[in-house]
Amino acid sequence: MRIGFVHTVPALAAAFERDLQEQVPGAVAVHVVDADLLAHARRTGVDEAVVDRLASHIRHLREDAVDAVLVTCSTLGDATERAGSGEGAPVVRVDAAMAEHAVALAQERAADRPRVTVLATVAATMGPTTGILHRAAAAREIEIEIDVHVLGEALAARESGDQARHDALIAEAVVQAAVSADVIVLAQASMAEAAAAAATDVPILTSPASALGRVIEVARGQR
Repeated sequence: MRIGFVHTVPALAAAFERDLQEQVPGAVAVHVVDADLLAHARRTGVDEAVVDRLASHIRHLREDAVDAVLVTCSTLGDATERAGSGEGAPVVRVDAAMAEHAVALAQERAADRPRVTVLATVAATMGPTTGILHRAAAAREIEIEIDVHVLGEALAARESGDQARHDALIAEAVVQAAVSADVIVLAQASMAEAAAAAATDVPILTSPASALGRVIEVARGQR
């Protein structure tokens, strides 16, 4: 099995490499890391230049004979669907499986208009993340309420190299959100490790594990 990855956060390459080997020993991961892609999206929005550049990375991975591609940046979720269309290895957006799971869990916990709280560190992620959550809800023919919170201080901490503060700020926000949320979604894959520090009975969903599971299934031709 050969899985292609497109990352905009360099540290995610090692994390997904490790997790892929745990799930499919001997699988080959082909990583493309482009931090400037996210920087551009944060400056100007997810414009045609972003879509074209992402499509170029996907084309390169397809030419490298991967079985499937996972784009691990949630800010590029909608762009992933556009750039990944056409012939070649299927392309998976990182938050698709998480959104489906979040809506299903929220419906189980509150049948009448369940509430999902989305926490993100990058403001540009909010549109793609809330959009796919609403699509997942529509597929189940339910309506959900979505509360959104951008944790800019956590992003600043990570960018300055203070991962401990990044994780602590996210954990604090999770505890606060749990007061009213039926399900909490951490929008960025880079937020996943912070979830372990949050003490709450409310489900906290992160994208890496579910996304990796989905792309492995796709690569095996199971979806």
